[in-house]
Amino acid sequence: MPHSSTESSTGPAPTPASACEPATSGEGLRRSLMSRHLTMISIGGAIGTGLFVASGSTVSQAGPGGALVAYAVIGMMVWLIMQSLGEMAAFLPVAGSFGEYGSRFVSPSFGFAIGWNYWFNWAITVAAELVAAALVMKYWFPEVPSIVWSGLFLLLLFGINALSARAYGESEFWFAAIKVVAVVVFLVLGLAMIAGIIGESPGTSNWTVGEAPFVGGGEGILLVLLVAGYSFQGTELIGTAAGEADNPGTTIPKAIRTIFWRILLFYIGAIAVIGFLLPYTDPNLLNSSESNVSVSPFTLVFDHAGVLGAASVMNAVILTSVLSAGTSGLYSSTRMLFALAQRGHAPRFLTRLSRHRIPMNALLATTLVGLAGFLTSLIGDGRAYQLLLTISALAGFITWAGISWCHWKFRRALRAQGHDLAALPYRARFFPAGAVVALVACIAIIIGQAYGPVTTGTKVGDIVMSYLGVPVFFALWWGHKLVTRAPAVRPEEADLGTE
Repeated sequence: MPHSSTESSTGPAPTPASACEPATSGEGLRRSLMSRHLTMISIGGAIGTGLFVASGSTVSQAGPGGALVAYAVIGMMVWLIMQSLGEMAAFLPVAGSFGEYGSRFVSPSFGFAIGWNYWFNWAITVAAELVAAALVMKYWFPEVPSIVWSGLFLLLLFGINALSARAYGESEFWFAAIKVVAVVVFLVLGLAMIAGIIGESPGTSNWTVGEAPFVGGGEGILLVLLVAGYSFQGTELIGTAAGEADNPGTTIPKAIRTIFWRILLFYIGAIAVIGFLLPYTDPNLLNSSESNVSVSPFTLVFDHAGVLGAASVMNAVILTSVLSAGTSGLYSSTRMLFALAQRGHAPRFLTRLSRHRIPMNALLATTLVGLAGFLTSLIGDGRAYQLLLTISALAGFITWAGISWCHWKFRRALRAQGHDLAALPYRARFFPAGAVVALVACIAIIIGQAYGPVTTGTKVGDIVMSYLGVPVFFALWWGHKLVTRAPAVRPEEADLGTE
């Protein structure tokens, strides 16, 4: 990959991304994703079954107040992380995103580990979404074998990604639009019910029943933080899309600035409505899971509001969420694998582009891995598949922590090389506190996930198994360092070139 040489503090600063509007990026990818695509990619990544279905279990565990606090805390953390990512992505819009930033600002070994960690996470997520899609279709077509639906959806996901980056952007725009409309309708109907315009208003009774609003106190909040964190994963997709963003110095900051308010509206608003309208003792909430649409809090509220076929409507929305996650997962992991190959961290043949400037070999390889992951779920008792899911479970939090650390090192490089922060296309607020808080919060949540199993007497082996992804990440990091002897990057030598 050609890189611009770094400049001394007395030389000219590298040209920021906002000053460049090339038809293609330095890697040969076509910059065809517009501002509306990037905004919807970031929103679509954050809205999924975690909000539509699993949010009910967080209210039942921590109460309406506890769930609200947990989602607010995670929302603030994600906002800080997106601030960090936005600053780097607007200045250095490359397909490898945080994997590339890790190599440039921390060490080649760290970038290698972050890149492969993220690729594996989304490749396995594609497999998980194929399983989920089949479950959703079972609601309407219980007699059709699951493998038929999974096969059809895999072809659809591959086809969208094989066409062009613009095709992915358009599909994600409309997938996300359906989810946004569903949440907005939910909020409007919910507020009307709370105000007594539709039906009889429950007032604040659900906030005072039993142990509400804070069930289990601080412990209850801690137990649902991890669930809330998983719900927000996917917002970082805007980073991997930056390499194909049109005029990234303008479009990325615009998308990043909207994330916080969308998170506040959709997540905090939805949890508040659920807390007002459904008591945390509702057995449907206690039984909510990502595979049971009939007990989704959204379904229950729509049903109470008199929406005909509420369960079918929500099932269609959830199918949209599954397809959106699958399409985004295939897109993001393909770009990360392509970037790894460009840096020499993966086989070189994966850098080959199609005539539509799509990294086709990387797409084919990722699709085959996703297919293999899905097939393991059908073999025997599915233990191999569960092992893969376990390894990838914490990958999102590891990535978020890595983004914050890369941002810290990025700022050190800017300072060491004498660059003016005012020249940045987008500048993160609250640095350095924001990056430090987000990094510490991610590490605390990773460690804190053991609290629930430990206090409930879970076997030590099961607890250790849930952390399997952490040693795998460090094995990649330290293994690469052992083999290559690659040193850490010194701030004054970090590559701040835009291509």
